[in-house]
Amino acid sequence: MKPKPLIAGNWKLNKGPSEAHAFSKALSEGISAVVSQTIDIIIAPPFVSLSQAKGDGFYLAAQNVYWEEKGAFTGEISSSMLKELGVSYCIVGHSERRLYFNETDRMINLKAQALIDNRLIPVVCVGEKMEDRKKGVTNEFVTFQLSSALFGLTIKNPDELVIAYEPVWAIGTGVVATPEQAQAVHETIREYLSGRFGRDIGSNIRILYGGSVNQDNIAGLIKQKDINGALIGGASLDLNVFLNIIDQVYKKEI
Repeated sequence: MKPKPLIAGNWKLNKGPSEAHAFSKALSEGISAVVSQTIDIIIAPPFVSLSQAKGDGFYLAAQNVYWEEKGAFTGEISSSMLKELGVSYCIVGHSERRLYFNETDRMINLKAQALIDNRLIPVVCVGEKMEDRKKGVTNEFVTFQLSSALFGLTIKNPDELVIAYEPVWAIGTGVVATPEQAQAVHETIREYLSGRFGRDIGSNIRILYGGSVNQDNIAGLIKQKDINGALIGGASLDLNVFLNIIDQVYKKEI
């Protein structure tokens, strides 16, 4: 039996407090209680909008975190601060953070550990560039990212961790991996997680696909054995599109 599906909307640098408030209110009204019991739904607003993105039927995620709890770290936010705002999940290791802000595997590992220590759930992102895929080293590259990000981490149940496979060549490009391409990497990730945490936990950690996911391709992706949901960028900014994606995943589950 597959783990409960998870649909996450990563708003990136979009939607200030007032817009986040209106969107989250409308999202809450658009999600039925039955759907929210069948699918876990997440939205990840910018830091300044977290306190305004309130409602029923979904969980809050942050887009980033710092690994220290307090100190002289201007501009940073700690996991305990996020928890006080009602945040349940936090994205770490997104390729945009790696590319534009020079985040290293070690930094991502420290962030994931800080989140787990504060009983928040890290959504750890991994994914290869097109040159890695062309060289035929996708599985090795993704496995290395996983082993680095999860180094030293201990979890007691599969709900304490989420992995998102986001091939860099598909993020924001309009190009999406075929369901078969995505499944092949998800299977590799699943095998790694089962070896790392044991079969009982590893087989039930949710692995999301991300990279130009929309209402036209979600159905083919979610049918795959090891794809347990999606981390959605641009398509999560349009309420009707996001609700349509959620509805398609729900209908597949019933």
